[in-house]
Amino acid sequence: MKMASVTLAVIAGLVPVFLFISGSEWALENVRAEVLSESILRTPQDPFEIRFSRAVDPESYRDNISVVPATPLLYSWSKDGRTLSLKPEGKWAEGSQYQILLGPGKSGFGRTVPMASFSFHTPTYPEIVSMTPKDGATDLILDIEDPITVRFDRSVADFYVDFRLSPSIPVTYQNDDAKTEFKILPKEPVKPGTEYRLEVFAKWRSEPDGAYRSIGATTFTTLPERPKEWSRDLAARLIEAKRFARPIIATGKYIDIDTEAQVMTIFEDGSLLDTYLVSSGLPGMDTPKGQYKIENKARRPWSKMYELYMPNWMAFTADGKYGIHELPEWPSGYKEGANHLGIPVSHGCVRLGVGSAARVWNWAEIGTPVVVH
Repeated sequence: MKMASVTLAVIAGLVPVFLFISGSEWALENVRAEVLSESILRTPQDPFEIRFSRAVDPESYRDNISVVPATPLLYSWSKDGRTLSLKPEGKWAEGSQYQILLGPGKSGFGRTVPMASFSFHTPTYPEIVSMTPKDGATDLILDIEDPITVRFDRSVADFYVDFRLSPSIPVTYQNDDAKTEFKILPKEPVKPGTEYRLEVFAKWRSEPDGAYRSIGATTFTTLPERPKEWSRDLAARLIEAKRFARPIIATGKYIDIDTEAQVMTIFEDGSLLDTYLVSSGLPGMDTPKGQYKIENKARRPWSKMYELYMPNWMAFTADGKYGIHELPEWPSGYKEGANHLGIPVSHGCVRLGVGSAARVWNWAEIGTPVVVH
């Protein structure tokens, strides 16, 4: 060790004063302890690390390290005697606050290092903030555009997450970059009219496979099979149509006409807006099936062939022969009765009631797709 030097100084030019300064200046510095770990550990298995500004004597801390609440500790020192790593024999309790009491100890030169105290929190399991479908949902159809969605309150990057569907079906999923939202779909078709339960399990990445625990679940029932026969009660039939109608065009507006159910459904961007009873062509004069579009519109055109007014007319075939329109009227003002709605009685056009015809006419544009099936 370099010996201390002696320096003679003159204060105010009168009194000689001797100042003693160590040749190893850092040996006289106060040793500081700083925390390397975050104030909240990432996992309950992570160590809590403390870094000293200068080397200390690990032996001087052998019986001078404690933790509140009391926890059996394992600790290790770096080779340079400056970094102390503390771990519990098992793991830190989740969602808890700990206080580390350190020292007093000795520096590498035998200088006293005063006591120090440090606090930290341990993390908890992630919480599910939302699940879609909501628990108890019915008439569910799972689709790539309508998957099961699970959102967490924070990233689950430090966890393994397992999604289990029962009755048992293997699932696939994708997640966002932050790992806070997951979209899940079954790899096999689900059974119609069946109750399913999706349960979410998780474990810390450092835990064994047997450590998975349930952190949330949702139960839903899939849509039953479409009825082989539609209800004779027209109001009930509309309810059935709303329940079972599904769009075949996902973007924009489109009109769906089910000649079997005698129901029209209007969709926009894949969402069902409303359903209406119609009257399509009677047997032998059937409304042509296929995919068409609105070719032209007129508010109250006159049909020379049938000598009738056809309010809220919208042709959907290029030749203008077939169209959607309100119940027809004679010139005298007599209007076809609404009692025929829900029954195929027209000569091929698709009839709507008074209010529904006006709404569809105002909503649809020239070029709007029309699907007749």
